[in-house]
Amino acid sequence: MPDSPLLTAAAAAVIALAITAVVAAGLKVLRSFRDLGTDAERATYTTLHAASRAGQYLRTGLNPAGAAKASKQLRSLLGCDALAITDTTGVLAWDGAGEELKPALMRLAAKVLDGAHLAVIPAGELQLQAAGDGGPTLTPEVERAVVIAPIKAGARVVGVVAAFAPAAGAGLVRATGEVADWVATQVELAELDASRTLLMEAEVRALRAQISPHFIYNSLNAIASFINTDPVRARELVVEFADFTRYSFRRHGDFTTLAEELRCIDRYLLLERARFGDRVQVSLRIAPEVLSTVIPFLSLQPLVENAVRHGLEAKEGPGHISITANDSGAFAEVTIEDDGVGMDPDQLRSVLAGHSDGEHVGLGNVDARLRQVYGDENGLVIETAPGEGTLITMRVPKSQPRHDA
Repeated sequence: MPDSPLLTAAAAAVIALAITAVVAAGLKVLRSFRDLGTDAERATYTTLHAASRAGQYLRTGLNPAGAAKASKQLRSLLGCDALAITDTTGVLAWDGAGEELKPALMRLAAKVLDGAHLAVIPAGELQLQAAGDGGPTLTPEVERAVVIAPIKAGARVVGVVAAFAPAAGAGLVRATGEVADWVATQVELAELDASRTLLMEAEVRALRAQISPHFIYNSLNAIASFINTDPVRARELVVEFADFTRYSFRRHGDFTTLAEELRCIDRYLLLERARFGDRVQVSLRIAPEVLSTVIPFLSLQPLVENAVRHGLEAKEGPGHISITANDSGAFAEVTIEDDGVGMDPDQLRSVLAGHSDGEHVGLGNVDARLRQVYGDENGLVIETAPGEGTLITMRVPKSQPRHDA
């Protein structure tokens, strides 16, 4: 059945709208580029844009996937015929012409990898060196010079950047050296990110070790005390204890949600109330909209444990812990307050500076991790004094696209 005129007209309208949108987008990009003004400003923008794109690809370190994408951007910066990136064992990426030289590159780069000094091989000499030891025979049409610059991460040479061009002028030599130094900076940043991740994992393991001897021993004692007098309660506590330890000792992820951490705290407090009875009273006021906020794993539970162990356990009579979580604009704000024995401010400063004698380990650990992840301005805020209880405030961004729970 032939299309109706109405359908044909509708299809034509959709196509026209699509073309209009594409043209408008193109004009917007062109207009923004022209807004840069002078040729020098446009050249600066192009250079910075290429460097920014290449940096994104290298933030995971020197690997074939990232190097292959970065090499395209870096070759446009240098304006050379071809650009290669290697590590210490092989060629990671080659962009541009002259791939017949690729098998010889690691041999050509050997002295640079060993001595960390930039090398320049002129066109005629490059032809001879590449043809040596069974290498390819080059015709004059493809003769090129090469500048090979070391990628140095600290004192180590971790690879090279090699730029191929008809001639190796002073400008190309200097530019290739600068590009190699810039790549080295990206590699060091990637290594720093990896070290930071390992440090966070080590700190979480330290928290688990802290939880293990003290809390587990006391919880098992509390459960044992109910086995004869209230076996149903004992079974319930065993289940809660199993859920708590399963969460605390899980092996994946540096982040969790506020909701998950609060569930962990609920199990923890249930087990502690089995020990202390009515001596531990708890109130919660949680805004539903912040429950999905991503927070570092085991960042709230140690604060509540600190309130119980160092605030209420040493206090005569009942004590109260108040846990609140509020929406504060771009942040979720969580407070944990107890009316326990409090702390000397000088001792608190020592704990947060990492000079703890084994007490309050969780407090210093959580503060250090928050500062490490979100910056120094987002560490714990603690108000305390002897006999005055303790108020701990933690603020975390609600939007964290790089962190998955």
